[in-house]
Amino acid sequence: MIHSPNIPRLHRTLGLLSAALLSIAASSAHAQDTSRIARVTVYPGSATVERVAKVPAGARSLTLACLPASLDVQSLQINADPAVRVGEFNVLTEDRDVAAGCASPLDGRIRELEDQIAGVKAEASALQLVDGYLRSVAQTGNGQEAAAPATSAPRVATPTPAQITATADVLRKSGQDSFARAHQLQRKQEALELALKPLVAERDRVASQRARVVSVTINLAAEREAELRLSYQVRGPGWQPTYRATLDATKSTVLIERQALVAQNSGEDWSNVQLTLSTGQPGRATQGRLPREWTLDVAPPPRPVAAAAPAVAMAMAAAPSPVARSRNAVEEAMPTFDVSTLDKGFATEFAVPQRITVPSSGQRVTLALGNHTAPATLITRTAPAVEEAAYLVAHMAQPPGVWPAGPAGLYRDGAFVGNGRIDFSTPSAGAPEGSASLSFGRDELVTVRAEPAQDLTGSTGFTGSRTERKTRRAYSVENRHKTGITLQVLHAAPVSRNEKIEVESRYQPQPTDTAWNRTPGTVAWQQPLAAGATAQFSAEHTIRYPKDVELQERQ
Repeated sequence: MIHSPNIPRLHRTLGLLSAALLSIAASSAHAQDTSRIARVTVYPGSATVERVAKVPAGARSLTLACLPASLDVQSLQINADPAVRVGEFNVLTEDRDVAAGCASPLDGRIRELEDQIAGVKAEASALQLVDGYLRSVAQTGNGQEAAAPATSAPRVATPTPAQITATADVLRKSGQDSFARAHQLQRKQEALELALKPLVAERDRVASQRARVVSVTINLAAEREAELRLSYQVRGPGWQPTYRATLDATKSTVLIERQALVAQNSGEDWSNVQLTLSTGQPGRATQGRLPREWTLDVAPPPRPVAAAAPAVAMAMAAAPSPVARSRNAVEEAMPTFDVSTLDKGFATEFAVPQRITVPSSGQRVTLALGNHTAPATLITRTAPAVEEAAYLVAHMAQPPGVWPAGPAGLYRDGAFVGNGRIDFSTPSAGAPEGSASLSFGRDELVTVRAEPAQDLTGSTGFTGSRTERKTRRAYSVENRHKTGITLQVLHAAPVSRNEKIEVESRYQPQPTDTAWNRTPGTVAWQQPLAAGATAQFSAEHTIRYPKDVELQERQ
């Protein structure tokens, strides 16, 4: 056998080459996280996030890191192209500070501002050096060198007046520029620190609430390059419908502009995503409550108990169970978004056509969801006994599609009059079924007057055993518009809740409805009122009841 001194060296070279090949193979088998958020579906109080990741050919695993701690593990769904076979996956939750590359989304902006502040401070320090040099030059020019010892260098010739003037001009100009620049730097530093302060506060707030992150490692086999989609649900984000209603009194139409306010602080920014708004609520119970058994039995005779026992029993009954307490804590921690779901078996979704960016800072993003012009029935409503004023009310039928309940900014003939609420799922006061009403402010061209109430009390019956009380109210309404209006006058009439109390009412003119808005005793007169005309209304009520009865009256 021939022994060569080059053989051990060859073995070492082959070993290093094999290790390098294994390292390359291992790195290629585990795909790097290049995922991005492609689609988000926002619900009231939660959101479903869909991430898309590129899987290279030959990959055996993929880790999606820095996911929000509010991720619901049970909601994880993994889908991939046919070229990728998906196996088991592991979920790891760890501190954000420990996880590599999981800095806060605000850290980049904060570092940028901090670098700018450091640059400003450096320039300010340089200006201080310039200022010190200029001061030393000025002191030297004042003849302080004359005090030097006689053994020093030969004395410099005294500058001429022209040289002194030129030097003074240079010092003045240089000092002026230096002080002006220092002032500008101070202002710039203040502005940068003002912009930095809310970012640091928001980062600290998010870090205190979500100091942990989640990573999902998926075992897979990719025959060729393909895409993998991971969807999960996070709690906290939400959206709120809002409207802008503009009344055109001349055309009797209402323009409804539908908008949505979206906000989230999940810990990850939604950058350039396809956004869908849904009225569904995945966090709600999936099954309704069932009736409990109803039994009847003879109650046993009461047993004597100690005096303190009822208080103890009440205290024990008042203390909620740990399960109820934890459930209430979760409900209180959830943000409330007042979004109503229509009485249907499926949720309604609103797909936003353009891509949207929603930062993870709680900032509200307003989205336009279209508009609709609805014909309206206008009435002028007044309740003179409560307030001597009239208000313009518009009744609108429900537009096509789904309109969740939400606040509305109200405009009349282009002028802002106040805020209201649009809710087609709840019947509005006095509105026909399937419609909603909006009040567009006070009508100053309608004058309302209520005469003082007349109240008389006497006795009736053969022996004066009954009390009789008569009350009379009268109202007048004047239309000072140049056109006619539809007037509605509301009045509250007494309603007896006991057979011993008799109520007799007389009206002039006869009211249109004596149970307006399905409320017994609420009387409504509704009639057209021509321009410049005045209408009179009166109501007289007679109440009779026994003298030995104490009348309970609520208004």
